[in-house]
Amino acid sequence: MEKISSYETLFIVDAQQGEDGVKALIEKFTNLIAANGTIESVNEWGKRKLAYPINDLTEGYYVLVEFKSAPTLPLELERVFGITDGIMRSIVIKHDEKKAAKKAAAPAAEEAAPAAEAAPAEAEAPAADAE
Repeated sequence: MEKISSYETLFIVDAQQGEDGVKALIEKFTNLIAANGTIESVNEWGKRKLAYPINDLTEGYYVLVEFKSAPTLPLELERVFGITDGIMRSIVIKHDEKKAAKKAAAPAAEEAAPAAEAAPAEAEAPAADAE
């Protein structure tokens, strides 16, 4: 049994493919990920200007996909990104589980801190009224 890990991939589709071509490529990769793992979110950033020209192109359609899968899927995903026409750049990143757990715990601690600060202030207020 393979260990399931969290990943994210960001890929840039050639905007000159047209709207139908871009949607077809996004669907192709989301279906590939869904068939071999579970998709947590798909965030289409849309058409954006590139920081530098890639193959004389200055615009691309950005897509960010967060997913969970076995370690073999990212390798296959990178391979397919590399041989697919219309994909300008791509990257697959594995999330560090320890950092993700700390990030999830940090907002909960921040929410609890204001409540703890408010409680002593409320406790002092009745004492002032008693005098």
